[in-house]
Amino acid sequence: MFSSATEEWSTPQHIFDQLDREFHFTLDPCATPENAKCEKFFTKEDNGLHQLWNGETVFMNPPYGRVISRWVQKAYLSGNKEDTIVVCLLPARTDTKWFHKWCVNGDIWFIKGRLKFGGSKNAAPFPSMIVVFPKNWRDVVHPPIMRRKEE
Repeated sequence: MFSSATEEWSTPQHIFDQLDREFHFTLDPCATPENAKCEKFFTKEDNGLHQLWNGETVFMNPPYGRVISRWVQKAYLSGNKEDTIVVCLLPARTDTKWFHKWCVNGDIWFIKGRLKFGGSKNAAPFPSMIVVFPKNWRDVVHPPIMRRKEE
């Protein structure tokens, strides 16, 4: 699992559950039938890059290989439409072009420590982060008049 033989890193369930409590996801665009996190999902054959994400609250854990830049670009462009929020679980590769072109325009949360993907006993060989598009997602999820007191 920790070699370049695979680009797929199954989302740790506790990470998804914690995010889902806040966002209430409706679409997983990078899934297999076995690891889909939402009722509505796209598989590799469906090619989520070519599907519309409009009007959805998206949880995206993309393939981590060379195509990751295209997925992050799609997340940024989709998440900056009025009716769409995209939450991304990504490797924290702050030295990459895709990080500086797309991620810096989102709300970034770095995850302390390293995640254990897919029920693995070993932690991943890289740090992870959550990136939310649009950056002002709180205004979309909780409009100012509806915000909780602690915000």
